[in-house]
Amino acid sequence: MRASVFLYPWDVVGDPDAARRIADLGVQQVTLASAYHSTRALTPRHPRHRIVTAEHASVLYPVDEARWAGHELRPYAAGPWAPGDAYGEAAAALADAGLEVHSWVVLAHNSRLGAERPDTSVVNAYGDRYPWAPCIARPAVAAYLVALAAEAAVRPGAGGTELESCGWYGLAHLHAHDKIGGVGLGEAAQYLMSLCFCDVCGAGYAESGVSPEALAAAVREALRPVWAGSDEGVASGVASGVASGVAAVEKLLGAELAAVTLAWRGQVARTLQESAVAAVRAAARAAGSPDFQVLLHADPVPYHTGANAGVDPAHILGVADGVVLPCTGGAAARLLPPFTAHAAGSSSVLAANFTVVSGMGGAPGSLAGDAALARSLGATELRVYHGGLASAGDLATVSSALRR
Repeated sequence: MRASVFLYPWDVVGDPDAARRIADLGVQQVTLASAYHSTRALTPRHPRHRIVTAEHASVLYPVDEARWAGHELRPYAAGPWAPGDAYGEAAAALADAGLEVHSWVVLAHNSRLGAERPDTSVVNAYGDRYPWAPCIARPAVAAYLVALAAEAAVRPGAGGTELESCGWYGLAHLHAHDKIGGVGLGEAAQYLMSLCFCDVCGAGYAESGVSPEALAAAVREALRPVWAGSDEGVASGVASGVASGVAAVEKLLGAELAAVTLAWRGQVARTLQESAVAAVRAAARAAGSPDFQVLLHADPVPYHTGANAGVDPAHILGVADGVVLPCTGGAAARLLPPFTAHAAGSSSVLAANFTVVSGMGGAPGSLAGDAALARSLGATELRVYHGGLASAGDLATVSSALRR
């Protein structure tokens, strides 16, 4: 199986041995971040530093001022964590080591944007804003994300891109000093807490004949047993995590209201995904790369939110060239089959993504077996997360697994 490893530019820039070290792992490709959210990252082998703090979401290359003229929203330039054209410098070094480079673009995940422009954020049924989660139904946000996808994806030398967070972001997010785990939320409750009630989404519900105020009240009432810690909440599976799937959402909210939310959010997400992919392909053709590959980090449950945006498998495989699926912890058996049926006989890429950083819950020792299982379930490629964060021991184990 073709394998690619994720990297940040700061894993490579300033380390003359980094590119060769990655090539020696046995991968054929690097998926290199070109637009990324705020993070604090370990660099255990870099000769100049051990911790890189990216203070806010930014592009990791020089912003094209002309491209963004007239846009209400625009990307932020990186600070000292990725000065100049950090992406381009890292990409060139990796290419010189014989590796193909694809860009890695994070879209609807931007805490600085939410802090500076609160009007762009998802608003839950209680009126709380999620500054890390831009509401993709807002026209200015959608226009910004589509333009960002095109610019950040089609970087010089890139043979393709992977678009992360190309859809709704919700409650589940590891925020700074995160402390929201005091009450366990099942999948259906997570969905209700991720619904947006900004003015644009409210208008969307109203167009379907549902008052947004009434819908928000229904959501609050459905969640009442969870916050109360009552037996009713546990029995329904809301707090225990037992409840899942559309049926669970319908049980909490009622079939009619659940259908309205699912239809609205699905329509918005599909429109964004179609527009982003089309914009990337147009930019690639203009740059002389008609065969540029476009993949989405995805989940086969359309209403799921987060980095791996929920998609309709049949729809997305007709839009993008394939998907990247988070398969760590045995998830391949749940994630791959919904796509396999629609990918049969096509050239669609189904990339199984495995976390191999032991300290982050990864299992590098299981990579060979996990990859074999994923392949038997229909995976066509392998992704390794993350070549810069992993310890030397983890990387040695990965290298051995890839060579097997």
